[in-house]
Amino acid sequence: MNSKPRQMSFDFDDSPQGAGAEEPRDASPGEPESVHTSRPRGRTATRPAPEDRATGLLERSASLEVLEEALGKVASNKGAPGPDRQSVEEVTAHASRLLPQLSEALLSGNYQPGDIRRCWIPKSSGGSRGLGIPNVVDRIVQEAVRQVLEPIFEATFHPSSHGFRPGRSCHTAIAEATSHLQQHGLRFVVDIDLKSFFDRVPHQRLLDRLQLWIADLRLVRLIGKMLRAKVVFPDGTKTPVIEGVPQGGPLSPLLSNIVLDE
Repeated sequence: MNSKPRQMSFDFDDSPQGAGAEEPRDASPGEPESVHTSRPRGRTATRPAPEDRATGLLERSASLEVLEEALGKVASNKGAPGPDRQSVEEVTAHASRLLPQLSEALLSGNYQPGDIRRCWIPKSSGGSRGLGIPNVVDRIVQEAVRQVLEPIFEATFHPSSHGFRPGRSCHTAIAEATSHLQQHGLRFVVDIDLKSFFDRVPHQRLLDRLQLWIADLRLVRLIGKMLRAKVVFPDGTKTPVIEGVPQGGPLSPLLSNIVLDE
């Protein structure tokens, strides 16, 4: 008998809620070239052959080994509880019972992500940045999916992409920019900020991009569920999500880079 997937609830006896690229333009006369466009260097094909698309990814993401590693990563990052108010410590204490249940729910299609708690943090440049904090259990699932997907997509990203990638940072970006200045006699670095990029990632474009590389559509559907999780604001109101990836989840930076890489 088919039943509609329900949001999973892990209530522990001691939990708070109860029991149970263009060519460079010509420089002006007497001036050095002022624009450098990075070109792909050794990139893989932008579209894999159908037989090369990754399979069996849901089983890998839902394996106890990967879930345990994901829990360790989430626990090491600590972080605040999500809307269900369950702390990292509380979830970790019940991992032996929780992880097998979580694995079964993922494989059966019954896993349903919980809501995402919205909070605001001040920006050094002024104003504030909205963060989306998923429940700890949902962060474990996101981290497990990230561990499985990251090796696939890392090989496809542009070598000059430095944001939110393993072994890369603003420091490696500055080092590459400095190298271009020194090697090509350039004088300017242009800093461009894509305003609210995380909040404006188009869901369907992202899911279509994922399907270019992933044959396991169950995992794509799982990611779609995560993207559509409702946001709970500080006053308790909930709102549906039609675009964007919430800053605050382990999977969000990778998903954003998949779209940004285009």
